[in-house]
Amino acid sequence: MKPIRVWITPPGPNSWKVVVVLEELGVPYEFKVMGFADVKKKPFTDINPNGRVPAIEDPNTDITLWESGAIVQYIIEQYDVKKILTYDTLKEKHQLNQWLQFQMSGQGPYYGVSAWFNVLHPEKIPSAIERYNDQLKRVLGVLESWLENRQWLVGDKITYADWAFVPWNDRINDVIFCKPEDKFVGFPNVQAWHERMISRPAWKKTVEIRAGLMEEQGLQNGTGRPARFKSHQEYEAAIARGEDVHA
Repeated sequence: MKPIRVWITPPGPNSWKVVVVLEELGVPYEFKVMGFADVKKKPFTDINPNGRVPAIEDPNTDITLWESGAIVQYIIEQYDVKKILTYDTLKEKHQLNQWLQFQMSGQGPYYGVSAWFNVLHPEKIPSAIERYNDQLKRVLGVLESWLENRQWLVGDKITYADWAFVPWNDRINDVIFCKPEDKFVGFPNVQAWHERMISRPAWKKTVEIRAGLMEEQGLQNGTGRPARFKSHQEYEAAIARGEDVHA
């Protein structure tokens, strides 16, 4: 089997949702690592006209895909032949898709907007921060109630639906500026579920890979930008001027 090429920028969470699934299944892959300045340029916009990571090119099937949820579903359908991270029964199959859709429509957008107003927006707007921090906690509340007396979202094993939530949940402390040990306060079921997943070798390797790539590009863990830029706006302005922001 030839390795799947995975286009990524190291900071964001969505690429690692794909990588950890590949790791769990033992599917070979290779990275095409870019800087933030490159995602809106060719050649990447020929791969993904939306200019967002991740995207994949699979030489085994001659398919190119973008959108992390679509990529995960493709990997599962094409390569999880032993149903390690999925089910093939009607009810469970559609429930897995349901939870993946909730991650993409609920967790991802709300956590992302919370991160914007807490971390990246140049002006602190208390009402926006409060709203989106509350929405982040609302998503945690949905998970908390469902995980009461359950180990996993669907069935009796870890699946791709569980993994989809890990990258964003793992960085809640960087989003809302709390201590790492406090990010699941009030959500003990979510905390136990999350800890079951991050203790697995696939996630530990994924975190190590990300840390190495972040260091290579000189990026801060919390903001995803080089340390010499004091704001995201300063960083984006440098990119617009064509500067080598990673020099």
